[in-house]
Amino acid sequence: MGLPTLEFSDSFLDSPDFRERLQCHEIELERTNRFIKDLIKDGNMLISALKSLSLAVQRFSQSLQEFQFECIGDAETDDEVNIAQSLKEFSQLLSTMEEERKRLIQNADDVLISPLEKFRKEQIGAVKEEKKQFDKETERYYSVLEKHLSLSSKKKESQLQEADSQMSKDRQIFYDASLQYVFKIQEVQERKKFEFVEPLLAFLQGLFTFYHEGYELASEFEPYKQQLQFNLQNARNNFESTRAEVERLMKRIRSAEEDFKAPSCFTMEGYLYIQEKRPLGSVWTRYYCTYERSSKMFTMSNTEIRPASRQNGVVHNTPEMFRLRSCVRRKTDSIDKRFCFDIEVVERQGVITLQALSEANRRLWMEAMDGKEPAGFKFVKKCIELVEARGITTLGLYRTGGVNSKVQRLLFTASTAASDMQLEADAWDTKTITSGLKDYFRCLAEPLLTYRLHKDFIRAASKILPVRAIHALVHKLPEKNRTMLDLLTNHLLKVSSHSNENMMTVSNLGMIFGPTLMRSQEETVAAMMNIKFQNIVVEIIIENHDKVRLQRRTPTDAKALYSCEAEHSHELSFPQGALFSNVCPSVEPGWLQATYNGRTGLVPENYITYM
Repeated sequence: MGLPTLEFSDSFLDSPDFRERLQCHEIELERTNRFIKDLIKDGNMLISALKSLSLAVQRFSQSLQEFQFECIGDAETDDEVNIAQSLKEFSQLLSTMEEERKRLIQNADDVLISPLEKFRKEQIGAVKEEKKQFDKETERYYSVLEKHLSLSSKKKESQLQEADSQMSKDRQIFYDASLQYVFKIQEVQERKKFEFVEPLLAFLQGLFTFYHEGYELASEFEPYKQQLQFNLQNARNNFESTRAEVERLMKRIRSAEEDFKAPSCFTMEGYLYIQEKRPLGSVWTRYYCTYERSSKMFTMSNTEIRPASRQNGVVHNTPEMFRLRSCVRRKTDSIDKRFCFDIEVVERQGVITLQALSEANRRLWMEAMDGKEPAGFKFVKKCIELVEARGITTLGLYRTGGVNSKVQRLLFTASTAASDMQLEADAWDTKTITSGLKDYFRCLAEPLLTYRLHKDFIRAASKILPVRAIHALVHKLPEKNRTMLDLLTNHLLKVSSHSNENMMTVSNLGMIFGPTLMRSQEETVAAMMNIKFQNIVVEIIIENHDKVRLQRRTPTDAKALYSCEAEHSHELSFPQGALFSNVCPSVEPGWLQATYNGRTGLVPENYITYM
């Protein structure tokens, strides 16, 4: 696992978990800062110490060997794996060259020291300045918020409006500081992938020039250098495109302000002030609350974060959990507080009165205790039939969008038509139909490849042999999803077979339908990092449609050719000649799932023969 992803939406919640994840990035950045200082120190020794050159190179090599790259997200591309491994490759190469040391290192300051020092001062230094501003605004914001929420609703409307306006400005200043800090700290974590490696790569190239006996090593290094430069360029390109998407996400979330509901495993979560009855009167205590609609579980944790008194500190008490019975908006004239609502729970008598942070926040909490859903196989089939009948060779098919008003009218027609609906070919042009088809899948409440299997598909796409793993996951989809996926991918394979005319290759179709058929449940930075894998998954399903054919797998029996001792709990131990039942493919390449002596687990594929 790499560093946890920091979501811009968490800046609005400012939850304890967000603070802990932020601290992980801060610790990692400080570790990187110390590593750069050590690297610069070792480099200077290499330049100045002629007689101790061997020792300096060994220490420098050791520093590279020990440092471990951490990338954001659960999975890594081949480029990221190669970049992360590159420091160890450099270390090994330096050790080999040290055996033949003959010449001094020249110009190392311009090639190595200055870029690293520049990165440390300009990039890491900028993060530290953003942290100072973030800590300052955090302390100020919570202080102002508590004063604001203590205002009586009986004050003049003009006074309340003025206070709300000022609070909104203070909140925006705090959000801006938080968003900017989250954006900057993740940007630097991403930058280090190439900001570190490029100076080191240039430095190594200099070593080849000044080592009289280094030509053979240089020629051996050349293919790896070219591959690494390719990996670095890909990493830089991915960084630029992802950074633009992340920045757009940050701006969308910023514009959403209080109306934005943060993506989460809960239906709703955030801070609420809860009225507690005391002998001398009621008091309002801040709790971090979560609500999960399917189980109706409402949880309250009394954290009382006070940035002024502790740095990134959180007091964790045992959360109180209740099953929700009802939720009612509190009328303004019934209580001397704003933004209030009452809930009833199974475990307590009477009502619990809660105060949201704003009117928009109260509306989100109220809406969280409700529900909705979507439809249509016949519509997809009709659209595909029309496209294949008259437009499968159209240049840029599925890439060129139709007129939005026509597309929406088509979708409305589909949603209101009977089960035996007919699409009149003359009424709808090809662009409208292809756009309608894409929008239909995009607007499903749950994507065709399901939220439940999303991370499994991402991991499968990052494997060395992904087809088998994706094949197994497709068969875990619900029956109706597999049927629809079979219909669509069979059509897309036909489209790609006419790529000489329509210019729509399997790769192009994967890019178009990847985010449509497979998307994360949350619109997050982590999800955007995985878009590249979504495209790969859909591309593999299209290209290998016959291999990943959506029929059910038939388990069979097998016999062990050799004995095997399990190394993990999910594997089976068995003797030579053992008989297995229910043998079928597994998600793991090279392994099968089987049952032996009443226990089901994994067996090596090359250890068995089918009966």
